[in-house]
Amino acid sequence: MEYSVEYDDPERNAEGATRAPYCEPGYIQKYLMGIVPVLLGGADEAVDSAALSEAIASAEGLGACQTFGTDSSVSALYVSRDIGSDGTQVKFEVSFELAWKPTYAGSVAVIKRVPVIDTHEPVARQVQAMNLPGPASVSGNNEAFTAASAADADTEHVGGSSSVNPYEALHAFMRFAVSPYFNAYVSAKEKAEQQHDGPGGHRDDKDAQQGVPMAKKKLAELELSLLHLQQNVDIPETVLNIHPDIARTVADCRQRQQRATVDAVDPELLLDSGFLNQLQGDVNGWIKEIQKVAKLDREPASGTTSQEINFWVSMERALERIEEQLQSDEIVLTMDVLKAAKRFHATVSFRTDTGLKEAAERVTRYNVLMKDFPVNELLAATDIGRISFSIEQIFAHINKKLKLTAYPVRRALPLVEAISRDFNGQLIKVLSHVRLMHMDYADFDRLFRDTQGAFDAWETQVKEFANLARDITRKRSEKFIPIKIRAAHATLQERFSFVHQFREQHEQLQQTIVRVMGSSVGEREESGDGSAIGEIRLAYDGVRHVDILDVTAEGAEQWERAETAYNERVARVENQIIVRLRDRLATARNASEMFRVFSKFNALFVRPKIRGAIQEYQTQLISSVKDDIRRLHDTFKRHYRRSEAYTMSQLRDVPPVSGAIIWIRQIERQLDMYMRRIEDVLGSGWELYAEGQRLRADSASFRRKLDTRPLYDAWFAEISRRDLTVSGRVFLVTRLRATGLAFQLNVSFDAQLITLFKEVRELLWLGFQVPHTLVNVARDGRRVYPFAVSLMETAKIYRQTSHRLQLHPDVLSLAAGYRRDVMLCVSRGMGLKWQSFVASSGLYTGAPDSHENRTASFVGEFAAVVSVFQEKVETLISLNDAINGAVRELEHCGFSEEAFRAVLDRIQALIDRLNLDNYANLEQWVAELDLRLEHVLTARLSLAVQAWIREFT
Repeated sequence: MEYSVEYDDPERNAEGATRAPYCEPGYIQKYLMGIVPVLLGGADEAVDSAALSEAIASAEGLGACQTFGTDSSVSALYVSRDIGSDGTQVKFEVSFELAWKPTYAGSVAVIKRVPVIDTHEPVARQVQAMNLPGPASVSGNNEAFTAASAADADTEHVGGSSSVNPYEALHAFMRFAVSPYFNAYVSAKEKAEQQHDGPGGHRDDKDAQQGVPMAKKKLAELELSLLHLQQNVDIPETVLNIHPDIARTVADCRQRQQRATVDAVDPELLLDSGFLNQLQGDVNGWIKEIQKVAKLDREPASGTTSQEINFWVSMERALERIEEQLQSDEIVLTMDVLKAAKRFHATVSFRTDTGLKEAAERVTRYNVLMKDFPVNELLAATDIGRISFSIEQIFAHINKKLKLTAYPVRRALPLVEAISRDFNGQLIKVLSHVRLMHMDYADFDRLFRDTQGAFDAWETQVKEFANLARDITRKRSEKFIPIKIRAAHATLQERFSFVHQFREQHEQLQQTIVRVMGSSVGEREESGDGSAIGEIRLAYDGVRHVDILDVTAEGAEQWERAETAYNERVARVENQIIVRLRDRLATARNASEMFRVFSKFNALFVRPKIRGAIQEYQTQLISSVKDDIRRLHDTFKRHYRRSEAYTMSQLRDVPPVSGAIIWIRQIERQLDMYMRRIEDVLGSGWELYAEGQRLRADSASFRRKLDTRPLYDAWFAEISRRDLTVSGRVFLVTRLRATGLAFQLNVSFDAQLITLFKEVRELLWLGFQVPHTLVNVARDGRRVYPFAVSLMETAKIYRQTSHRLQLHPDVLSLAAGYRRDVMLCVSRGMGLKWQSFVASSGLYTGAPDSHENRTASFVGEFAAVVSVFQEKVETLISLNDAINGAVRELEHCGFSEEAFRAVLDRIQALIDRLNLDNYANLEQWVAELDLRLEHVLTARLSLAVQAWIREFT
């Protein structure tokens, strides 16, 4: 039957006014005729097509199609295929509700994505179809359908062996359709947002950002729940048969609202041995039925952790249901009747024979561990981090509950092995979502480290569990059993580690080729296989498509074949690298260039072929490194004080101990550089070679000599013996033999304090832990240091100026005023102590009225007074020399008024300058000068008179 769709415009009338939306039923019928036979069709297509055409052409079918197309409140339409009780009477049902019948082979759910179907658009764009298998979708023989029909009376058996398991179908749909679809959309959306926002972009919809992980978790939990429904171990449902007369008696008592007792039973029945024998037979049957459940057990070594947990939880519920039946009026009345008839052998040992009490106690004890067991956290984990966290949660629960329950250690070991199987399966499930061999190496390396962290978490938790299991075994006095757990994930861990090592070596090879042979790669890129980088890419393509998570024998064989093909291609690349490496080594002008070549290629020295090709150059360079280390040792034996570094340290004001430590550490850094050269030459793992072992032993012996700790300890011991404190008076007056025991002004400051604070500063920079008390002394010394240096320099200037003044005794009286100012300042400072300088903030800062800053201002005042004294003495000496020169000139100048006047005027001008500079005792000194001038002029006059007398006599 064909369906034609004829309409002008169902949404407009002749006048053009808008009317209620209308969808022609044939539009929907045509779509159903196209998809339903494909999704639900059986062996005979003609029969199915005819049955479907009849169903959708009926009044109910037409009405359903029209309502589905036009009614916005109807969102789904279901088409079910019914094959009848004998499997030959095929018919289809169209409805808005989905039903479950044993004769249903399957259903198609058509779900609208728009409120009303638009006839101008294809139906496929407006709906989505979903195939749902039915209980009769697996078998086609009559026995299967007979079994399915029989199951109609008991819905628990709908998913039996002759029909589809709905939980399995829903689990497959969630795992292979819904979850991948959701993950693909989320990943694509995240990539698009990253490209749009850039690397530093932030998402605005924080709610969605937080909701996506939760949605992933809920989907995983739903998938896990469906899987648990498949894995549950069915506990037999125990139904205790009740004798009809007993059931009737109990029913009558309930109607009369009376308690069912033996008196309510017909007295004739109590005397009927046949009736009593039947009751006794029923009781024996109860014992057998209860024993089937009470003695039920499972082997924890098989199956999953969830099956073990669900078994004991279900067992507890089954025993509780049995106990409820035993407490029912029918059972109690039956036992009372037997007791009244003196059939004690059937009633006395009833509880003991069933073993119900022992089974209930065992199940209760076991369920202390099984209840709230966090295995779902592991099975619902969506990333490696959650898997690691769930493992910690699981073992924390086991270690806590195992102490409180009688769950046997012998049974706990296979339980942990079952957890290992779940752990292995979940890792494979999570890792299978990414293409491990297609990932960038950096991403793969991060994923490997996360996965290794999960394996390490397992190892740590298992060790704690093993120790706990041994302690519990010893405390319970149980028979000794070896605490050994066979980890199901060990093979996966070994494979993953091997693949990581493989990819690491491949990455090293590829990066070295790009770094070393990069100049030639661009020229030879077009040749493809001919270039080294092209060969490496082709070699890796051979292993790219191998499923590394397949740890079966077939998977291992597939990996070995791919690895063999990879090694064959890489061998050709190694030959090219060897040629280029030997060419560069042969053209190297000196050892340094050879070291640079080796440093570029040393990542490849783990490959035996490349290492063997450059062995002769390795021997030469190792000999060079040995010579360098020997020269470095000779430098160390000459000691620090005889080295050039000692002179440079003095120029740079580096204290001696710190300078020695810096010098030793420089030698140590040079030794480290030489050892890195050894690694460049021999590659990683160089200490495993015989030559490398000898060099390592020599360097270790030399490095022990470079230990700077003894040098620091010796300095600290010496400093501790000295009583270095910032205390005492500032000025100290002493007598010197060199000056005839004359008094001399000195500054009482230990120069070792200056060296101390410099040493402490350098040692702290070098990373030494200097005691706090010593640091405090050094800090005080550093604070006093500028004052002490200033005072010492000022006192030195004063001593030099005084000595210079002593060499000119004729002007001592003139400088007496300025010298008195210095003495007054010194007298004020004689009472000062160094403790007052520690609290000072600086030379010329702070409020001058405070005591601390008055102390600091004294240093500046003293320096200013001495500076004036020095300046005035220098000026005085220079003026005195000029005056003395003029006096000597007066003795020999021409004997004329003009000559004498010129000299005397110059002397007068110098005296005026002395007067302006406020020199003391100037009048007495000038009087003495006048006497000198008088003597000179008198002598000149005497000589002139004598010459005149000689001339005229």
